[in-house]
Amino acid sequence: MPWTVHDIPDLGGTTAVVTGANGGLGLESAKALAGAGAQVVMAVRDREKAAAAEAEILAAHPGASLELVDLDLGSQASVKAAAAAIVAAHPRIDILINNAGLMALPERRTEDGFEMQFGVNHLGHWTFTASLLPAIVAAPAARVVTVTSTAHHMGRPVDADDVDLDGHYEPWRAYGRSKLANYHFALGLQRVFETAGVAAASLMAHPGLSHTDLQRRTVREGGAGAAGRWSERLAASLGMSAARGALPQLRAATDPSATGGEMYAPRFVNAGAAVRRPILRPGNDRAIEALWEVSERETGVAIDADEVRDLA
Repeated sequence: MPWTVHDIPDLGGTTAVVTGANGGLGLESAKALAGAGAQVVMAVRDREKAAAAEAEILAAHPGASLELVDLDLGSQASVKAAAAAIVAAHPRIDILINNAGLMALPERRTEDGFEMQFGVNHLGHWTFTASLLPAIVAAPAARVVTVTSTAHHMGRPVDADDVDLDGHYEPWRAYGRSKLANYHFALGLQRVFETAGVAAASLMAHPGLSHTDLQRRTVREGGAGAAGRWSERLAASLGMSAARGALPQLRAATDPSATGGEMYAPRFVNAGAAVRRPILRPGNDRAIEALWEVSERETGVAIDADEVRDLA
């Protein structure tokens, strides 16, 4: 039988953090985790949308334990402040789903001057995860799930000398690069956990073709032209619902049989049941090393096995 939210075990007594929990896949993930008994921290940028999302979850699960925390992944200061507030309130985090993201937007920069898609989709989550590590390592068997995309196949590893794609930005190229960074981040974080000898696990998931506001925002922002409009129409006509698209990340976060370094995705690449998929692409070692170098240099935040070991 296909895996569903009914297969999520009892999460009573656990704390889960979901970025971008105010809509789409993040909202569905927060709803499912709360329904299973987790205390869910909804890390969000849009408070108005978040209030509506909170009301939707409470309508489905009146006893849900929810908390809203302001998080703008395009601001390193906001990321650090959000993480500090979460750790202060929750000394143990059992599940972190790095879900929020942007797709194929016009060229722009984050508050800190990073190319927006790389800055939000990867660097924001890099610093957020690093800042939450004390609480993640304190959990008996925490899971960090980073959401990538099939678009990682069209991405190229980050170039340390060309982080912001100055002078040759292209929306889909930048998106693919950011989602490949998510892919390599999940793999690299698992290696850090293994080297440190801690029980935490890093996994990744991709939702396939799911119909959420991600495509609609791409069209509204006008960054991807005809390809963006085609993507939105395709998702609207053939895409899975957000609830189905969220199943891979929920399975990665909660299935007792899932282990670090794995990826969960739709069975038929962009559609189908949530299943474990093979890790592909040669050259991951070099790409992960380059990503770690760039991420630490750009953010000033390190994710190091020795430091993680000291937290245990």
